[in-house]
Amino acid sequence: MRIATAFILGAVTLASVSPLAQAVHKAMYVSVVDQAGAPVPDLGPSDFIVREDNVAREVLSVVPADEPMQVAVLVDTSEVASAQTSYLRDAVPTFVNTLISGGAGNQVAIVGFGERPTILVDYTSNRADLKKATDRIWANPMSGPYLLDAILEVSEGITKRAARRPVIVAIAAEGQELSDRYHDQVLDQLRKSGAQLYVLMLGTPYTRTNEAARSREIVVSRGPDDSGGRLEHLLTAIGLSSRLKLLADQLTHQYRITYSRPEMLIPPEKVIVSAKGAGRTARGALIKDSQSPQ
Repeated sequence: MRIATAFILGAVTLASVSPLAQAVHKAMYVSVVDQAGAPVPDLGPSDFIVREDNVAREVLSVVPADEPMQVAVLVDTSEVASAQTSYLRDAVPTFVNTLISGGAGNQVAIVGFGERPTILVDYTSNRADLKKATDRIWANPMSGPYLLDAILEVSEGITKRAARRPVIVAIAAEGQELSDRYHDQVLDQLRKSGAQLYVLMLGTPYTRTNEAARSREIVVSRGPDDSGGRLEHLLTAIGLSSRLKLLADQLTHQYRITYSRPEMLIPPEKVIVSAKGAGRTARGALIKDSQSPQ
């Protein structure tokens, strides 16, 4: 009787899970850096661990990410950032030119967010057009920053464009925030876009005293972490050029990781990737619509 019961239960179990037992492939764009922030080259499947809600998944392949990026650079052009403007004008062009060099097909857009977000140049790889845009990076007198509006509107644009490898790099001076967006609105749209968010905050940390400033603090802390990007604080903009150069190196040396998981009705709440080896840090995010039944 025990054997028969076990057989029946086993049959029921197999029948009930078989429709969900097919493996699917998911993919991520991942950066791996050493303690100095430099990209770590020549890694393979055995060097990575991918966990979904703390359940380890099988890493199937690891290859250099060679798909073109669509990078939106958000630049603080408010009066608050006037002391950093000269550093921005020096650092951003080098960063942009690095991204579009080498025939990778990367495209860059530049958006100022002093007053309302303003597109200085739409996504392009044309060096002359990008130079004209970076030449327009000036602090607008009597203007305030609208960082949250910029992140939200750029994320909406990325979603409409169905960008395959989107990245948002926001460079903002510490200070007030004039957007009337709540943090959950911005974070939800960022998630829908699939973009990795990198934020560089310049200057002495600002005391958050109102709802808009608190929403900014939540977005710039949670957004990079949730999207596989990074938040960095620079007390002075003097080091901005070197930090952007390092970021460009990291972005242009990412991996595309493919892993396997069972098909499931409810997607995991959190996917974490880590790299084996002392001093290595991995950051990554799922690629939108990367599911493919096996």
